[in-house]
Amino acid sequence: MAETPKPYGIVAEFDNPADTMHAAERVRDKGFRKWDVFTPYPVHGMDQAMGMKNSKVGWFTFIGGVTGYITGMLMIWFMNAFDYAIPVGGKPMFSPIYAFPPSYELTILFGAFGSLGGMLFLNRLPRLHHPLLKNRRFTQVTHDKFFVVIEASDPNYSETETRNLLESAGSKHIEVVEE
Repeated sequence: MAETPKPYGIVAEFDNPADTMHAAERVRDKGFRKWDVFTPYPVHGMDQAMGMKNSKVGWFTFIGGVTGYITGMLMIWFMNAFDYAIPVGGKPMFSPIYAFPPSYELTILFGAFGSLGGMLFLNRLPRLHHPLLKNRRFTQVTHDKFFVVIEASDPNYSETETRNLLESAGSKHIEVVEE
């Protein structure tokens, strides 16, 4: 006996950025939380229309940078003042001045790793399969179509009410996407 496929959500197609922006504002105002907009190019003001906040990737970058700086300082201290101390000409065993260049480089390196890791973590990547990739019409998003997708896991999701909302927002084609 075959199981009925579980719905992933509803995908609504729009022809231009203005209609998509209007639909995003309406979806945001209805209180949906698990939804997204897909466009063939960046649309100015879409993040405000979606009600998005600032990205948290910067915090991952900051934490990575601070970790890199501290790692560089501790590494130089351990090597020069503790592990293999070489007293030459009365110089101190550790000075933050000469430890700065490697610490600076590690700040940049760990900050880049923090950015990449934070982006992958927050975007829940790598995801090897996505239900939208099975939808034939969705392939037009890379050419000239605009899509609003509302996930079925959203607490406000109701297939009929969500469909009516997207129709009233001006969608030309609406369909349910299955997992």
